[in-house]
Amino acid sequence: MSRALAVYAGSFDPATNGHLDLIERAAALFDNVIVAIGVHPTKHPLFSADVRKSLIQSIASHIPNVVVDSFDGLLIEYCASKSASVIVRGLRVTTDFEYELQIAHANADLRPQIDTLFLPTRTKHGFVSASLVREIASHGGDVSRYAPAIVCDALKKKFSAEA
Repeated sequence: MSRALAVYAGSFDPATNGHLDLIERAAALFDNVIVAIGVHPTKHPLFSADVRKSLIQSIASHIPNVVVDSFDGLLIEYCASKSASVIVRGLRVTTDFEYELQIAHANADLRPQIDTLFLPTRTKHGFVSASLVREIASHGGDVSRYAPAIVCDALKKKFSAEA
C-alpha cells in the first residue's frame, strides 16, 4: 500500500464549496485522491450517483491528481480494493468528530494498514452542509455562497422540475 493514494468519501448530495476545499487540500497532501461517492440502497439522494459524479468531476477538473468514483458497501473494503492507505474525512463540528472517530476505530480494527486523516473545514465552510444547501435551494434560496456554480444550476433545474 502506498501513502500516495487517499480516498475522500461521502454522499456529496450535493457537493458544496466545503467539499471542494477538502478535495483541493487532500490533493495537495497526497499524490492521488479518489473522491468516492457512497451509494446506499436505503438512502434516497436528491441526485443520482451518476449526476453527483459528473458534478464533482466538473468542479474538480482543475485538479489533475483527483479522480471520481462511486462505491457501495463498506468504505474500508473499497479503500483496500483500490490499495489506498488513507481515508480523508472532513470535520465541521465536535459531533462530527465523535461519529467519525468511532468509524475510524472500526476501520482501523478491520484494516489496520489504512489510516484515517481528519481535516477540519475552513471556518467559512464550518456551518455549511449538503442538507442545508438542499433545504435552502428547495425553497428557491440563493446557495451560490455555499456551492459551486454548476451545482447551483443543477439544484435550480432539479427543484424547478419538481415544482
